Amino acid sequence: MPTTTFRAAARLSLVVAGVTALMAATACNNGAGGSAAPTPKGSASGTLNILVSSATGSDAGFQAVNKAFVAKYPGVKINFSAVPNETYAQAHASRLTAGSIDVGLAGPKELPSYVPASNEGDDARLADQGGYVDLTDQAFMKKYNPTVLDQIKYKGKNYTVPTGLSYYSGMFYNKKILADNGIKVPTTWSELTAACDTLKAKGIVPLGIGGKDSAGLNMLGVAQSLYPTAQVKDDLAKGLYDGSVKLNVDTQLKVLQQVQKLYSYAEPNFAGVSYATMTSDFVNGKFAMMSDGTWNTTTIQQAGGSKLDFGYFPLPASDNAADNKFLGGKVELTLAIPSNAKNKSAAIEYLSFFTDNYQLFDDQAGFAPSVTGAKSNPFYTDIAQYTSTFQPAWDTIWIPNTKAGPAAQNPFNWAGIAPMGKSDAQGAADASQKDWQAGLK
Repeated sequence: MPTTTFRAAARLSLVVAGVTALMAATACNNGAGGSAAPTPKGSASGTLNILVSSATGSDAGFQAVNKAFVAKYPGVKINFSAVPNETYAQAHASRLTAGSIDVGLAGPKELPSYVPASNEGDDARLADQGGYVDLTDQAFMKKYNPTVLDQIKYKGKNYTVPTGLSYYSGMFYNKKILADNGIKVPTTWSELTAACDTLKAKGIVPLGIGGKDSAGLNMLGVAQSLYPTAQVKDDLAKGLYDGSVKLNVDTQLKVLQQVQKLYSYAEPNFAGVSYATMTSDFVNGKFAMMSDGTWNTTTIQQAGGSKLDFGYFPLPASDNAADNKFLGGKVELTLAIPSNAKNKSAAIEYLSFFTDNYQLFDDQAGFAPSVTGAKSNPFYTDIAQYTSTFQPAWDTIWIPNTKAGPAAQNPFNWAGIAPMGKSDAQGAADASQKDWQAGLK
């Protein structure tokens, strides 16, 4: 799902001062901290306010579930809001303050021991203070894949419902364009650059990039292969926090050097291209490949129809093919019930109904299923070799330092490289290291 910087973030921060304290007080008043009892079947009623961040596939999926839910519970009126990603955090914060969310998004995350407590996210603080309903013992939770639930547990409890999985360290590719030019799916960095050079020499744009809102996916793809396991990524994060690793040397610099190379293969003026335009241009064959997330699969399939034959492969940033073997991913939109929800009983019933009717949602959203036994899009069978071992993407492990400067928030400063910024890879890395170091003092 998209974010203001790239379509990858799962964690949503609250931006209105005082929300945490207000929610904590409300949680105490509501007696939150235990599990809410489900509503008897057929008895849900009243207004149900649902707030999510917007994307074409998931919006359609939620609407399908909403329609079926109201048909079963005619006494319920659903106010469904799908807010653009760039404004979601603000809308979420203000509506939490007002107590006007019954079902929304949350992602409490435990801090690793090496991260200062000051960097704890607002969702984690709210969970600690009883701000979210504990869903752990709800019967419907048993229908979710237990390994997925383990990924989103917070201090041993499940406060959220996983709507699916997405992978986003890979590239969609137009099979016809590659085949017509004698190019096989690249499995190493050298093969990828050779393929791009071949296409470019023939006047074909190798790579599409949505500079307005998704350029950072290129960095995540590169980082996935250069740091191919969860342990390696965790070691990197720990080294950055203890100061033993620098962002402007070694493999850390190489990440941005390869991002810069990818930028050189993109269409002119890509910094001003939106995600929607990038998707449309890919469907219409204006370039051969694009870094993107599997959440876009259903949209591409529906737009391309039978005329578009496409595939997906891990962005191969390493020249060791084994490092490029698996896709990095995350648990998608995670639904939660705030403790100050005005219609908590209907919210519980909605999450139960969502689970029982998951196929209605996922047929539109196109996520890798989170419900055990759910039928997935055939696309996921095609990429099964890349997803057989789940590998977390870099942004699911990385915890930003709130004291660091803007160039170190990712921390690979892809936005500082021209034409997204004004520097080359070395300059962007130097700026990132300077801002990061300042945040460690």
